[in-house]
Amino acid sequence: MTTEPRRRRLVPAIALLLLAPWTAECSWGGFTLTGMPFVVLVLAPMYGGAALLIRETARRLGLGWPGIALLAAAFGVIQAGLVDQSLFNPGFLDDTEFADTRAAAEVTMVPGLGFSARQAVDYVGNHVVLTICAPIALVESYLGAGRRTRPWLGRPGLAVAALLWLGGSLLVFADDGGRKNFLASPAQLAFATGVALALVTAALLRHRHAGPPPVAPTSVTPPPAGPTPVGRPLADAPQARPATAPRPVWPALVVVVAYLGATIAPGWPGVALALALATVAAVLLTRWSRRQGWEQRHVLATAAAGLVVAAALAYTVPTYAPASPAVALVGDVAISVVVLLLVGGAWWRVSRSAARDRRRAAAPAGRPASPPA
Repeated sequence: MTTEPRRRRLVPAIALLLLAPWTAECSWGGFTLTGMPFVVLVLAPMYGGAALLIRETARRLGLGWPGIALLAAAFGVIQAGLVDQSLFNPGFLDDTEFADTRAAAEVTMVPGLGFSARQAVDYVGNHVVLTICAPIALVESYLGAGRRTRPWLGRPGLAVAALLWLGGSLLVFADDGGRKNFLASPAQLAFATGVALALVTAALLRHRHAGPPPVAPTSVTPPPAGPTPVGRPLADAPQARPATAPRPVWPALVVVVAYLGATIAPGWPGVALALALATVAAVLLTRWSRRQGWEQRHVLATAAAGLVVAAALAYTVPTYAPASPAVALVGDVAISVVVLLLVGGAWWRVSRSAARDRRRAAAPAGRPASPPA
């Protein structure tokens, strides 16, 4: 249990509680500027509670970002399959400005289960990227290196986060505008429950098979384990250099390609392409994250890339409710400003923290790395 003052632990928790609903429902242009505060307050228990619960569980158990992504996918299935049940309700968007997407969704209906594979990929994928991973990475990036992977909440706080999520989910389930008077069949509910449980199980088990953490950079190169050729100095023996992580722009580009590429083809080819791109992105990011030099800048670039793309696409999508072009444009510009401030501020904090750590590592023993503040 951390010995940090309660206030220092609650500030990032509250920030995540409020940021998750904004990135989930507002960052891509779903609501006007005046509607955003109401959306954040109403959906904070459900979205923010889930993000807190996933983040605290992953950090306590050492699941890492692959575990967070799997738990986020489980949340996406629960949200779309069990809470608002939009996954199984073909008319869920009929009373919104997205009613014209129904025909395209029905092209990829899964026989016997009555849901659109296209919508499943979109719903779950957006929850992984926007609802969970992006807000967690942003909030953690504003903290010092020693606090990013440390739990913020004790057991009482963890229980409160779970109650917020459950209460917020029940509120949406019971509200006429949440579930829209639709109830999925027992087979559909059982299917969604089974998929969610499988994803949670995979998240809890994956750390047993994870490779060792990235090796921290060091100025001293260890000698080779085996004997050196006779008469050859030890310093001249060939030494394998560990692979280093790419520049942060590359994992960001991988996410951008996967995010945009998932939308370029309709029907089943589009679903296959989206799943293939997601798989390639997951494999690349997992491999790169195990290399030497992978740090918080890479995490931030990876998580923020999807959020930046969503904010850019906000100019091309309508809001749920009808809005005038001027009102919609004001909201889209506000989204761009907020995202740029959030990501830019987080990048500045991470860079500043990394520079301070390098100064401390380079400072001679017994001499302070920087003058006291």
